[in-house]
Amino acid sequence: MQKVVLVTGASSGVGLALCKRLLEEDEELRVCLACRNVGKAEAVRAALLASHPTAEVSVVQVDVSNVQSVIWAARELKQRFQRLDYVYLNAGIMPNPRLNIRALFSGLFSRKVIHMFSTAEGLLTQEDKVTADGLQEVFETNVFGHFILIRELEPLLCHSDSPSQLIWTSSRNARKSNFHLEDIQHSSGQEPYSSSKYAVDLLSVALNRNFNPRGLYSSVVCPGTMVTNMTCGILPPFVWTLLMPIIWLLRFFANAFTLTPYNGTEALVWLFHQQPESLNPLTKYLSATTGFGSNYVTTHKLGDYTMYN
Repeated sequence: MQKVVLVTGASSGVGLALCKRLLEEDEELRVCLACRNVGKAEAVRAALLASHPTAEVSVVQVDVSNVQSVIWAARELKQRFQRLDYVYLNAGIMPNPRLNIRALFSGLFSRKVIHMFSTAEGLLTQEDKVTADGLQEVFETNVFGHFILIRELEPLLCHSDSPSQLIWTSSRNARKSNFHLEDIQHSSGQEPYSSSKYAVDLLSVALNRNFNPRGLYSSVVCPGTMVTNMTCGILPPFVWTLLMPIIWLLRFFANAFTLTPYNGTEALVWLFHQQPESLNPLTKYLSATTGFGSNYVTTHKLGDYTMYN
């Protein structure tokens, strides 16, 4: 039976690289590109089919920052497919990222300099806004919209014959200190991206507790530190040019610098080959790259989330 894979945010970055790698692994996959911009998605579809002419690639329009768009997309998916085997919840935003110069210079002269660069901990702030649904944009895009999509797609995901798998794109930047139950949307803070990714980790744990008995399993992944459309705007191009030799050197001391979306998908592709029942629900799977450019997968314990029950 052909496996069906749904990828949100598939028109660029990690999502696009993932689709390319999955089709390299198995051209018989049925891949559905779930994207906000249909024009870009159709161009990606054409490029994928040019490289894999026997593949089955389709497009569904969805804006996960809009609940009505999510409901319409789910309705369309339920008409097209009888089941979904893998759903990569990858779409995400980090709006108007700003570099905290004080934190940067403070970190440069501390023992945590490599950790700071590999996780961006304390380095980036963002300006969030409220969507038409009355929610904070980062929270709705990175967390809530995907949650609604999962709930709407339950008939395609929960089966007794074989399991389905949810794979979230989380981050090493997911910090407990930036997440608060009394403000789960991080409306009063300046690091909504970090908060939203910690919320993703929490949600994955909760989904496993509730849906494993019904054959649905959830995992979280960090693609590592990459140069993508999301990160390029943080610094001027000439600064990135100056920093790249330093970053290449840092790869010999920290494995988080995957640098490219292709390398960043290593853990996402690795999970594609695993039996979801055998995975630890309290583990985050990390894409890693050696100083010499070899990709591999490592893990990080998510921790005890019983306090959030």
